[in-house]
Amino acid sequence: MLKAPDYQVAGHKALDGQLGPLVDGSGRFYKPFQKDERGVQEVAFYTTFSSNTKILDHIRRFFPIFYGTQLVEASDGSGLCPHIVLQDLISNRIHLSIMDIKIGSRTWYPQASEDYFQKCIKKDRETTTVPLGFRISGLQAYESEESGFWKPNRKHVLDFTMNDVRSALRKFVSSNPSSDAEPDCSYASIVYGGSTGILAQLLELKAWFEDQTVFHFYSCSVLMLYEKQAVLEGRSDAEVKLVDFAHVFDGEGVIDHNFLGGLCSLIKFISEILTSPDQFSVKGGLQDSENNCFCSENSIKE
Repeated sequence: MLKAPDYQVAGHKALDGQLGPLVDGSGRFYKPFQKDERGVQEVAFYTTFSSNTKILDHIRRFFPIFYGTQLVEASDGSGLCPHIVLQDLISNRIHLSIMDIKIGSRTWYPQASEDYFQKCIKKDRETTTVPLGFRISGLQAYESEESGFWKPNRKHVLDFTMNDVRSALRKFVSSNPSSDAEPDCSYASIVYGGSTGILAQLLELKAWFEDQTVFHFYSCSVLMLYEKQAVLEGRSDAEVKLVDFAHVFDGEGVIDHNFLGGLCSLIKFISEILTSPDQFSVKGGLQDSENNCFCSENSIKE
C-alpha cells in the first residue's frame, strides 16, 4: 500500500490532498511526473544515465536505481498518474538524519523561459545560492527518543544566512541539535570524516565532476544521510546521494562548473568542521571555497 514518506524534508509532499511522492514500504519510491515536460526530461536523464556504459559503478552508487515508470493512484486523488519508480533510499532506516542541499550558484538552465528565469534568480539571490553556491532546502536530525527530531520549518531554512548554514551543518552532526547551546559536533568525525564518511564521498563526486562533460545538472540536490544508532555503535552508515534531475541537459563536452563550484563550496564548509569542530568560523563563500577545494583531502584521514 502506497503512502507518503515520513522522512521528506524538501519538495512537494503527498499530504493534505497535495501531489507528491509515495513509497511502498518494500524499497521503491514513486515520484509523480512533473508538469511542463519536466517529468519527461527526468525520465530521459535516468534512461540515458542507466544505459551509459562509461559511468563506473562507484559513481552509479550516488544515484538512485531507476526501475522505469508506472501508472499509480496519485496522492492528490486525481486518479492514475505516471510516476517514476526509483530506489527508496531510506527504506531500512528508523531514526534518520537527512539534509537536502541544492547545488549550484544558479538553479535556472539556459533554455528556461523568462518567467522561470525570474523566479529562480529571485530565490537564488534571496538565499545562500549565489554567495555560497548551494542552499539547504530542508533537514532533520534525530536527537533522542524524548526529544525526537530537530526539524526547522521550511521558511526558516530558506532564510538561512551563511552563518546559519554553518550552524546547521554543525547541528546535523551534534548530539544537541535542538539546544540553544553551541553544537557539540560529537558525531562529526564518524559522519563527516573517515575513509567512508560524507567528506570522502563528496570528494569522490568532485573528482568525477572535474572530468565529466556528459551532463550539466541544474537545480539538483545532494542528500546527506545517516542513522544515529550506527554512530552510537561507532560505525558510519553515512551516505551521499544525488536526486532531482528534471533539469539535466547535455554537457556538450564542457565541464559543469556551476555544479562543481557549489560542490567545492560544500566540501569547504564540511572540511572546516572536521578541522576545527570547536570553532565557529565566519570566513567562507563561493570564491574562497573554489580556491581551496583541492586542499580538503587531508581532512578525511582518521
